[in-house]
Amino acid sequence: MRVHLGADHAAYELKNALIAHVESLGHEPVDHGPFEYDADDDYPRFVVPAAQAVAAEPESLGIVLGGSGNGEQIAANKVAGVRAVLAYSPQTAQLGRQHNNAQVVAIGARMTSESDAKAIVETFLATPFSGDPRHERRLALLAAFERTGQLPQ
Repeated sequence: MRVHLGADHAAYELKNALIAHVESLGHEPVDHGPFEYDADDDYPRFVVPAAQAVAAEPESLGIVLGGSGNGEQIAANKVAGVRAVLAYSPQTAQLGRQHNNAQVVAIGARMTSESDAKAIVETFLATPFSGDPRHERRLALLAAFERTGQLPQ
């Protein structure tokens, strides 16, 4: 599976470690940057292209990284059709996939050790969407809202 990654300076080193880890799991990582450390870089320049690539390639998943992961999750969720979750444990990553069919996971490099981030990524990549009707229904409500700006009755 292709896995798109984007980060900022706070997560530059973790992104590079996760690229190697994703590859070791048999997946194809695609690095959307940054490609060098720059303390003044802006995460949307790297996170939005990673999320756009996931949206354009439905069989792919994404990993976005920053200091806390909050801004990166918000940026990824601005891309139409993308559902990004902030994960701080393997369980939250698993639930994001099972219940929300999230295609992108956000991780905070300042909040998460490298070993914990690797476990989060492994779980996220290995967990399928449950397809449970209640989760399908909720995702359909959100998709309709995205299209129309109105929450269906």
